[in-house]
Amino acid sequence: MKTKKLEKDKVNVITLGCSKNLVDSENLITQLRGNEFDVVHDSNDDDANVVIINTCGFIDLAKQESIDTILEYAEIKKEGGIEKLFVTGCLSQRYKDDLETEIPEVDAYFGTLELPNLLARLNADYKHELIGERLITTPEHYAYLKISEGCNRTCSFCAIPLMRGGHVSRPIEELVKEASNLARMGVKELMLIAQELTYYGLDLYKKRELPRLLHALADVEGIDWIRLHYAYPSKFPPEILDVMAQRPEICNYLDMPLQHAADGVLDRMRRQITRAETEELIRTIRQKVPGLGLRTTMLVGFPGETDREFEELCDFVREMRFDRLGVFQYSHEEDTRAFDLPDDIPAEVKADRAARLMEIQQDISWELNQEKIGKTFKTLFDRKEGGYFVGRTEFDSPEVDNEVLVPAEDNYARIGDFAMVRITNAEEFDLYGEVVKS
Repeated sequence: MKTKKLEKDKVNVITLGCSKNLVDSENLITQLRGNEFDVVHDSNDDDANVVIINTCGFIDLAKQESIDTILEYAEIKKEGGIEKLFVTGCLSQRYKDDLETEIPEVDAYFGTLELPNLLARLNADYKHELIGERLITTPEHYAYLKISEGCNRTCSFCAIPLMRGGHVSRPIEELVKEASNLARMGVKELMLIAQELTYYGLDLYKKRELPRLLHALADVEGIDWIRLHYAYPSKFPPEILDVMAQRPEICNYLDMPLQHAADGVLDRMRRQITRAETEELIRTIRQKVPGLGLRTTMLVGFPGETDREFEELCDFVREMRFDRLGVFQYSHEEDTRAFDLPDDIPAEVKADRAARLMEIQQDISWELNQEKIGKTFKTLFDRKEGGYFVGRTEFDSPEVDNEVLVPAEDNYARIGDFAMVRITNAEEFDLYGEVVKS
């Protein structure tokens, strides 16, 4: 096949992994368009002559997806379907030397903090005036706002510091400017993301300043909802809950990955917290912000996790009755502290434990959702799909949480707008309702 020749480069940016990667891709796209490049995101069309893959290197499944995607486009390049192939992101940061040897068809590999170098390779300038002017690839009414980079925590299973470095907070003024620009673009909901939200400000201001940031963002005109993702439980600053209770713009929602409940596993994970302390924290959160939607993540199959420790985790989940819960299976990652421990839980046992934990959560979610029938919730509508308007309450984040489905035949909702919805039926992970006409 003959390599296509275009008068002007067209770039397809492909994003793998988490919302933090998505923000990085959006910043890349903003810079490229600022340099007058024609750029698309996750396009299935074959009219781009340059492909940039933003990779994930978090766990085995994510790494394999990244490698498979690189190999797919390396083959397309060999066949002449594209002219240039670049790889960036976490996998490239962590395994650059190996990737250069194993997949030499890629023109260049870049790490997580090498955006200026990637732009230079494309003969584009890094435009400082575009900082805070990010274009978004999400629906226009919500966006992710990354408030810091990296992490200073020492969790033994986590490779994020190897790929993202130490914690670096962004100044409040810079974040407020970006939020204001997003609001002018039509964004109504901000999802605050970081590897560790509660650490925010310690490096810049010598104290935890997430509460001050929340007040500043809540003052931005046009932002109706602000949602908090990835809060670390150890030394959790209770002032965050005070702001949440004071400011209606802060959703009564908290994503706090707890990882486990058995003290032995928590100690081996280096989580700096016990089960008793975790339970006390959850009681405090629910007391200070009644009705808060608490989302967490658990990790099963950690080295040495006994049947008894797993049963402790199951009992903990039953007792705490989390509104939302996700489960990961342990992935043995090189250069982490846990890599020195034997990966002694068979894959089939990890999978069985993950399935059992989700079965417990499924029952809890069904019971909690049944309690919502007959109640009315403010709902933000994201899309229309399969005869339904699909939205979310303040207790639900996009893609990972419950959705509210409203029959389009009997109701009308404007995508990107709020409406009051009365819940008429509920399943394990979905609510059904009708728009309450004012």
